[in-house]
Amino acid sequence: MKYRKLGSTDIEVSVIGVGTWQFGGEWGRDFSQNEVSDILAAAADSGINLIDTAECYGDHLSEKLIGGYIKNSRDKWIVATKFGHYFHGFMERTRHFKADEVVRQLDDSLKSLNTDYIDIYQMHSAKDDEFLSDNVWETLMREKEKGKIRHLGISISPNTNIFQVARAKGLGAETVQVVYNRLDRKAEEEVFPRCVKDNLGVLARVPLASGVLSGKYSAGHRFTGNDWRSSAPDDENRKALLEAEKIRKEEVPEGVNMASWALAWCLKNPAVAAVIPGSKSPEQVVSNAAASDLI
Repeated sequence: MKYRKLGSTDIEVSVIGVGTWQFGGEWGRDFSQNEVSDILAAAADSGINLIDTAECYGDHLSEKLIGGYIKNSRDKWIVATKFGHYFHGFMERTRHFKADEVVRQLDDSLKSLNTDYIDIYQMHSAKDDEFLSDNVWETLMREKEKGKIRHLGISISPNTNIFQVARAKGLGAETVQVVYNRLDRKAEEEVFPRCVKDNLGVLARVPLASGVLSGKYSAGHRFTGNDWRSSAPDDENRKALLEAEKIRKEEVPEGVNMASWALAWCLKNPAVAAVIPGSKSPEQVVSNAAASDLI
């Protein structure tokens, strides 16, 4: 495993992390504590030290499952979580960015994660007016001074949101999480140059384009049931799968796992510190970790 310094923080992160939206039950299956523990144990054995989650991956469910594993090995992990939304059921969220709501979410996340501090606490896909909500950043800085938070970050949506990235450093944020993959390179235009200028650590989310770049799905595949990907229009999924098939044939070297190639592709951009692909099994974690050998 390779490691990189995360922007202006004092953190060295594994270039491959573990994304954990799937643990909240919206990726086609539910996870038990034993299954999550096996996945995170495989990550640890592979040299991975970064876990990314959010309060709204289930009602703190993903955090609770992570907390059930890391409680006896907390110092070995860089834990990043997010705030700003409440989970109300499958693909149902309400938005909460007021200062008092954020403190409540922070305390709930600390309890769920079985920890007394969060390494990277990220504002989650806020609208621009929410991003500048009254006293929210001042409140976050006070919580940081109390030791509950080590570093602040933002997770932007859309991935062209230069309004927030350009203001991040001045507000005390040190990291930016953004969608970036071979099918979606918009962050290269303005976001990455500003992150480099301000020494903001970049975490690339959705690096496998929600599984489309994993090589597991044919162009005619249809996502169904309680998998959030089924909510996308069929023609949109079909177009992405067709483009991924073309990439596999024209760009992925023969004998190289496509998912590993796609993760390494992201990491070859010097702005990116780490990628955070989701994993549904220990085997997927090991396969993702192998991408470190391709950069």
